[in-house]
Amino acid sequence: MNSSETGAGSVPAHRAADRDTAPQYVLPLVARIERAAPPALTDALETAARAVLSLLSDERSTAVDGAWAVAVRDWEDARIRKVVRRARGAEWRRAEALDGITVTGRTAEVRVFPPVPLDGWPKDLAKLQVSGTELDDPEPPGEPEPDSPVLWLNPSVAMSAGKAMAQAGHGAQLAWWGLAEGERAAWRASGFALSVRTAGRDRWDRLAGSGLPVVRDAGFTEIAAGSCTVVADHPALRRRDARH
Repeated sequence: MNSSETGAGSVPAHRAADRDTAPQYVLPLVARIERAAPPALTDALETAARAVLSLLSDERSTAVDGAWAVAVRDWEDARIRKVVRRARGAEWRRAEALDGITVTGRTAEVRVFPPVPLDGWPKDLAKLQVSGTELDDPEPPGEPEPDSPVLWLNPSVAMSAGKAMAQAGHGAQLAWWGLAEGERAAWRASGFALSVRTAGRDRWDRLAGSGLPVVRDAGFTEIAAGSCTVVADHPALRRRDARH
């Protein structure tokens, strides 16, 4: 569930050459997975993506003197790693006591925390499990809303639920980076409306060659380095690409 992303426009040019040598940080996300009532897979993926966007847009991240601004800047100067861990019961309550943002979906709860050094996790997060997060959808998700942001998963890449949550977060971040300020404000005002769906093979091939942002995994866990996992299909980016 530990990944980093690259893609057209995903890393500012002045950072691209230095990101591997910069101090490495990670964005922690914790999913609430109770034994008796686990969340639906698609809702967990969408909630994780919205959690990442919530942190990126929060004044604690964006303001010059924001409490998280330095950590976010240092994280973005290096590989954009995210790790998803799972918690239940008292573990979840301890995680909620730490500085962060909890985002709630229909069935899912995901808490995102400001970036930390790779070896500097808070102890209440470091002890949480990374592996073993397997989720399902009780029924297939329907078609996404027309003209709404969609994070399309590669149908040929198998991932655990936690890995897919991190990848969805990567895709949301690439879309965010590609938007103008007004477009960001509109997305935030919508509550970061978005869908996560697995593309059909033909659709994936079209999307991957469309010029939209593509997540390419760094290969730290589960899948081969360079694997394309998500295309971030935001209407504003699609319209901009069509004009060019």
